[in-house]
Amino acid sequence: MVRQICKYVFSNSSRSNFQFHKFNVRYSISTLFFSSFQPQKSVSEPPIPVAQYLINHHQFSPEAASKASSKFPFLKNPKQSDLVLSYLKETGFSHSQLEQVVKKFPNVLYVSPDIIKPKIKIFQETGFSSSDIAYIISAGPWILKQSVDNRLGPSILALKNIMGSHALVCRLLKSSGWFLKHDLKKTMMPNIEFMKNCGISSEQIINYLHIFPRFFLLKPESIVDSMKRVDEMGFDRNSRRLLQAIRALCSMSVENWELKLNLFRELGFSEDDILLVFRRCPQVFCVSEKKIKEVTDILLCAGNVDISFAVKHPELLLYSVEKRIKPRLGVIKILEEKDKLKKRPSLSTILTINGKKFLERYVLPHSNELGGQYVASWGS
Repeated sequence: MVRQICKYVFSNSSRSNFQFHKFNVRYSISTLFFSSFQPQKSVSEPPIPVAQYLINHHQFSPEAASKASSKFPFLKNPKQSDLVLSYLKETGFSHSQLEQVVKKFPNVLYVSPDIIKPKIKIFQETGFSSSDIAYIISAGPWILKQSVDNRLGPSILALKNIMGSHALVCRLLKSSGWFLKHDLKKTMMPNIEFMKNCGISSEQIINYLHIFPRFFLLKPESIVDSMKRVDEMGFDRNSRRLLQAIRALCSMSVENWELKLNLFRELGFSEDDILLVFRRCPQVFCVSEKKIKEVTDILLCAGNVDISFAVKHPELLLYSVEKRIKPRLGVIKILEEKDKLKKRPSLSTILTINGKKFLERYVLPHSNELGGQYVASWGS
């Protein structure tokens, strides 16, 4: 048939004196035969289930794969995801850490490795080891979406200036990596500067950072206002409990503070008693009203003491009723009833002595009288 078409074209071209050398035979034939057909489009690979991908390609556990796929069930570019996971593995992430990253932050499967690499690099450049980086990021993989220039870099530098050593910064970020979410120039840095101006030492600040890290991210005006109230109550600025006092006031509204004051009044504390309790143990005001009342009632019923005893030993209001106070009082009561004590120890001794000494002094020597329940679990 091609020959017939060519013959037809050639014969018509000779009749019309058409110059053959200008005629594109290939173009004419393709036009005649294929002009009505569209070229076949390349078919892209269909999305694959994320759970299937993670289990089959990266040996994730079904539980981890299922959790990772709950937000984004399908994956369009598995090759890109392979590159990201391979890069993290090469950086030092263990298999379980990779699972943690993907479970907590499945977005990581949908970004280019070029987005991830700068986040890892800033840690490497500031002295973090591969194991430290893997630990911190697997605990808080949202770090991978933070800006290097606007958040990670400045925050790491600020923490180094505050903590004074890389080891302390690393320790802090392992327990409180969410510091890297915040603009520390607006909260932590002005708060610490203010605390230092109030006479609080760097050592105290660093120790408190590990115990109550979120306290340092409060609005600076809240810290300043609490400091004013602390001063109004006659708190000694040289006291090592000054930070505790500031935090106690920051932790509650003025209304809740008044509720605590009223509770102490109802229990029999005078205004001066309340101030003494606050100056001696500010944390007591962070304890629930129920616990304050319960411990106070137990103390008043446990021995020949009155409110002045609680004022002198306010730290007792922090102790666990079920794990410390009741078990210890129970031991002493049994020993008294069986006449095993030459002299009854003071209530403060009973409750404040450390667990090991209490065990050695009052429990082990009288294990027969006390029975197995006290020897096995007498409290701490």
